[in-house]
Amino acid sequence: MIRVLIADDQDLVRLGLRTLLESEDDMAVAGEAADGLAAVEMARRERPDVILMDVRMPGIDGIEATRRIGADASLAETRVIVLTTFELDEYVFDALRYGASGFLIKDTKPAELLRAVRLVAEGEALLSPSVTRRVVREFATRPSRASKPHPQLGMLTEREREIVGLVGEGLSNDEIAERLVVSPATARTHVSRAMIKLGARDRAQLVVFAYQSGLVPL
Repeated sequence: MIRVLIADDQDLVRLGLRTLLESEDDMAVAGEAADGLAAVEMARRERPDVILMDVRMPGIDGIEATRRIGADASLAETRVIVLTTFELDEYVFDALRYGASGFLIKDTKPAELLRAVRLVAEGEALLSPSVTRRVVREFATRPSRASKPHPQLGMLTEREREIVGLVGEGLSNDEIAERLVVSPATARTHVSRAMIKLGARDRAQLVVFAYQSGLVPL
């Protein structure tokens, strides 16, 4: 059973999400929060598998709530999906940097939202490589986003650095394997090792590290 916490300040949105999630045999609503602080407190209490996190909420917003959840070692297994109104929301980059596993536009079709929850619960992070890549590129290349190499970047082998760059471009393990003429299993192993060395929670955070460290050509 996938336990999902809903964090949104609009009653109607929470009701709609609850109704959708509870219609599925493999999902249950772990709780609802109407502001960011309540979302953090409920996450610590309920330990949900996935949090659907709105960005704009009273108190602390969804980005700060995501940061606090990502920094809490006891919530290492909890994944956050950020819900945003616009594809190029200015907060999306920070959400990914703070540990969100991906994001969804609020007008996403119900079937796609359910698929996203299942993917994240299973450990798949980058929900939409092409869209996420475009968003990260947009904000990583702003003048205020200076390149800042990850402090553990030197621990990566040349092959791992290359693969992190390809992850940053939005390539899947199969696509990386095809590009480098290696097996998908080998590509997956390199990605996993890079994530461990860089302390990345998931592929979404690895994408951010890739851009911040200048491993993706802009």
